[in-house]
Amino acid sequence: MEKKKIGFELLIFQDEKELSQNEQKLLRDAAVARENAYAPYSKFRVGAAVLLENGEVVIGNNQENASYPSGLCAERVAIFHAGAKYPGVAVKAIAICASSSNHEVEVPAAPCGNCRQSIMEYEQKQNTPITLLMQSEKGPIYKCRSMADILPLAFNSSFLGDS
Repeated sequence: MEKKKIGFELLIFQDEKELSQNEQKLLRDAAVARENAYAPYSKFRVGAAVLLENGEVVIGNNQENASYPSGLCAERVAIFHAGAKYPGVAVKAIAICASSSNHEVEVPAAPCGNCRQSIMEYEQKQNTPITLLMQSEKGPIYKCRSMADILPLAFNSSFLGDS
């Protein structure tokens, strides 16, 4: 038997001023997107902003549905919109901002498993890391240098064979 420990480096910032101007703007864009989220059931609003290599920023927010599986998370709305509007343009970073009408969110919310897998597909396709910035209503800001950091052993097209 072999035993391995898999981990990653998480950067934690106490204030937005510690981030670059571009990162601050991306977080603000995600916060604006969050305000337009459609979350009548969970009351948990999430906004996402995707920064592309060409400088464009594409936003998304969570869209709920009374038939719960039919909704879509902010991260996937944003990254799928970016892929549809700017095919072939690499994604540099994605910022995610979350809040709740039911309670104060003090810890940044990381992408769910489906969103991690979806973002990872773009990272693998472009063969460059996608930086993640995560922020809640108050508290620290988390930064990961790559989706691969928070999705080790990711499923990818190599498992599907020659296609």
